[in-house]
Amino acid sequence: MQTYLDFEKGLAEIEGKAEELRTLARKNSEMNVDEEAAALDRKAAALLEDLYRSLDPWRKTLVARHSERPHCQDYVEALFSEWTPLAGDRNFADDHAVMGGLARFEGRAVVVIGHEKGNDTRSRIARNFGMARPEGYRKAIRLMDLADRFGLPVITLVDTPGAYPGKGAEERGQAEAIARSTEKCLQIGVPLVSVIIGEGGSGGAVAFATADRIAMLEHSIYSVISPEGCASILWKDAEKMKEAAEALRLTAQDLLALGVIDRIVPEPRGGAQRDKPAAIARVGTALAELLAELDGKKPADLRKARRRKFLDMGQKSLVA
Repeated sequence: MQTYLDFEKGLAEIEGKAEELRTLARKNSEMNVDEEAAALDRKAAALLEDLYRSLDPWRKTLVARHSERPHCQDYVEALFSEWTPLAGDRNFADDHAVMGGLARFEGRAVVVIGHEKGNDTRSRIARNFGMARPEGYRKAIRLMDLADRFGLPVITLVDTPGAYPGKGAEERGQAEAIARSTEKCLQIGVPLVSVIIGEGGSGGAVAFATADRIAMLEHSIYSVISPEGCASILWKDAEKMKEAAEALRLTAQDLLALGVIDRIVPEPRGGAQRDKPAAIARVGTALAELLAELDGKKPADLRKARRRKFLDMGQKSLVA
C-alpha cells in the first residue's frame, strides 16, 4: 500500500476512490467501472505531475525522508553482483548503520560503502535509522584503505540524517572518526564516486561524500544540518523548519548551481518511492558514466583534482 505524505492528501483521495471502484467491480462482476476509474487515474496522474513539478525545499525534505524510497540495500541487490559484505572496524564493533563490502559493478571489481536506514521498525532500530557511530566511519576507513591497496574504485551511497549524537558515540570519538573518514576520502588514489540517495545530513554524509564526483537524486537533500535543527538554533523554534529549509539551500538543484555536486539523477514521476526499479536503474546509469569519466587517471592526479574540487567550493554564485 502506498504511503502518502501530508501534501499528497488530495492525491490519496483520488487514488483511493479509483481503487474502491475497482474493488467493488471485483466483488460484483456485473459492474463496469473502467471508464470512471480511468478518469480518476488521469486526474491523479495530472495532480501528481503538478505536485512534483514545483516542490519547495521543505517538501523535497519530506520526499527525501520517505520510508519507501529505495535504500542502500536495494541498490546493492539490484546493481551489484558477487556482493561480499565486510564487517567491523577491527577496534570496537560492527556498525549496522553502515554497509560495506566488495562487489562487481558491470563486471568491474569495486568497493561499496553506504548508509542503511532499514525498511521496517525492527530493521530501523537495528540500523539505528542510518545514523552511524564511530565504528561505522572506522569501518569505512578500513574499506577505503583496502580499495586503495588493490586499486579498486569506491562507490558510496549516502542516506543519513547525520552521525549518531549519543553519549557512547561521543566517548568513542565520533568527531575524530568523521574527520578521519573525510581525510581518507581525500587520501586514496582510486576513483571515488558518491550518490546522495535520500538524506545527506551533516558531517555524517560528508565523511562518505568527499568524492571525485557527487551525484544527487532529484528529490534528495544534502545539508550541514537538518531544517529542524537549524530552526531550533536560529529561531529557537523547530516549527520554522520550512524557512530553514529555504535558507539552507539543501536541494539538488541549489547544490548543482553552487558547484557542490556534479550531477542530478532524475527520479520517476512522483519520486523514487513510486518506481524503485526505475530509480535504481537511473542511479546505475549515472554511476557508470561518472566512473567512466575517471578511468585512466593516475592516483596523484585524482588526489590533486579531488582536493582542488573541495577547495574551490563556494566560489560559484547561486543562480537567481
